[in-house]
Amino acid sequence: MSKANYQWRQIPNGPRLAVATLADSECAALSIYIPAGSRDESDLPAGLAHFVEHMVFKGTKRRSARELSVEIENRGGQLNACTSEDQTVYEGRGEADLMPILADILSDMVWHATFPNHEITLEREVIGEEITMYRESPADHISDLISSALWNDHPLGNSISGSLESIARIDRKTLVDFRDRHHFRNDVVIAAAGPFTIDEIESMIMPHLPATFHPGMAPVAFDRSFAIPRSLIDERETDQLQLALAWHTPGRHAGSRHALRLLSMMLGESASSRLFLKLREERGLCYQISSDVTFFDETGAFEISAGLDPESRDEALACIQQEIDDLVDHGPQPGELDRVKRLTIAQSKLSFESTGSHAAWAGEGVLDFGHIPSPAEWRDQIMAVTDAEIHAIARAVFHQVKPSMAEITEEKKI
Repeated sequence: MSKANYQWRQIPNGPRLAVATLADSECAALSIYIPAGSRDESDLPAGLAHFVEHMVFKGTKRRSARELSVEIENRGGQLNACTSEDQTVYEGRGEADLMPILADILSDMVWHATFPNHEITLEREVIGEEITMYRESPADHISDLISSALWNDHPLGNSISGSLESIARIDRKTLVDFRDRHHFRNDVVIAAAGPFTIDEIESMIMPHLPATFHPGMAPVAFDRSFAIPRSLIDERETDQLQLALAWHTPGRHAGSRHALRLLSMMLGESASSRLFLKLREERGLCYQISSDVTFFDETGAFEISAGLDPESRDEALACIQQEIDDLVDHGPQPGELDRVKRLTIAQSKLSFESTGSHAAWAGEGVLDFGHIPSPAEWRDQIMAVTDAEIHAIARAVFHQVKPSMAEITEEKKI
């Protein structure tokens, strides 16, 4: 993949446009980033943003649901979408000459979906099956459980898909109101990647934009002073214990964010990480163990999760605590930080082998930071992290801080 030239601009009276120009690319990607997700559902039924995401595929004034998919796939392209806590993304990919069609169809879906009542009824059943599928998969459901334990009553703790009870309360007016409130914001980001300049992309997208956009609104902020660590247990028929621990962290704008990313890589994001080597390779306590750090605007979360034999629970927790304590007390081992830096940068370079990744880098950069960070500068910042910074953020996150905990375990016999 050739190097990208990144540019962005605010379209007058419209959304923001972020473009990665890849002169030699034969492919193209286009994404529309809505700066709203499940955390924007305060006083609304949980799962609303996710329900809206589903419904935009169910037809517009110009196209039926079938026509939306067939028109793209007949030309070799793909459409997809996803909802997270703080954003909803609609994306299309295909060969470069498909870009004008992607611009037309994605715009039609995002801004002109009609939300037919009969489709809402059908899709409520589909989403209900999705909720049941994830709930019946302990390895998936544990992520909802630990979020609930960590974020308490804040919307960040809600399941992104909602519950069977919450989606039953969602009707057409609720869906359309949420779409109109968030899809027409002037902080929406349209991100594109391919062999096109920003002027060429703007000329393709402009005919399809709505006439007016309005200012966005901030979601309910998380107040950490009210955070109380909780433990949640889901007992069911299962032979394996799913275990998750979580701590609060600073948000995506904190100077410590790069050190936090490397700390997670050090603890559990690779086959050479501390937790993988200790719990799986040395002790044989689990098949899967991992860590991850998630950033939001004003806060974040550090999570560790594992699937193991219930009889190994206490030993596994002791091993996890031992590795955390070592980092809190002593910081990284000699050469450890250099290894995870190399791995992090290599993974970053590998990820840029697709137009979709370049579009995501441009779109998320503008959405999250108000500009497109240079990948080279980002790598320099990763390389500049010191052992002392890792030690400091480990102490800030873990030292004398009780984690929230979630478990899915075998039902106790009476």
